[in-house]
Amino acid sequence: MGKTARPTLEAADSKSATLTLGVKLRHARLVAGYTLAQLANKAGCSESLISKIERGLATPSFTMLHRLAVALDTNIGTLTSEEDPSQSPILRHGDRPVIRVGGVALERVVLPKRGGLLQANIHIVWPGEASDGQIEHQGEEVGYVLEGQLELMLGDDVYRIGPGDAFTFSSQVPHGYRNVGDVVAKVLWVNSPATF
Repeated sequence: MGKTARPTLEAADSKSATLTLGVKLRHARLVAGYTLAQLANKAGCSESLISKIERGLATPSFTMLHRLAVALDTNIGTLTSEEDPSQSPILRHGDRPVIRVGGVALERVVLPKRGGLLQANIHIVWPGEASDGQIEHQGEEVGYVLEGQLELMLGDDVYRIGPGDAFTFSSQVPHGYRNVGDVVAKVLWVNSPATF
């Protein structure tokens, strides 16, 4: 099995996604009534980082984006979706949006929608790459490894998983992952309620 190429985004599309995130983050912050300092304090980051994200000058890690979403009582899907979800129950291969930060990408299997309880992504993790620490939140998660090898960290426990392996856990357990193989890992990952 050869190495899978990273999904590429045109520079304009990437810049557009960064600007969309910035506009949505600023809007959510203002609707919540937070100053930059208040949101920074609540999310555990600097005011300057939030300011740069809002102006489209920085892209946060998934973990930082999660912390901002939690601080704003929303989810990453709401902050990153560029348009209203399709009304069709079918989301064709090649039409699914991909959100990429560093060596990890999320290919949307379910498009985020307001009030949606289900979230499904294909986590694409390049060799040697990892989630940015461990996160915890409300809900439950289930996953199925499509390709590659991962270490799944659940609190202090570490599990090595590969193609065909499945897992489930409470989202309240701190969790993260790392690609320990030499090929791209792909995992179908489902959360309820929607978090990312």
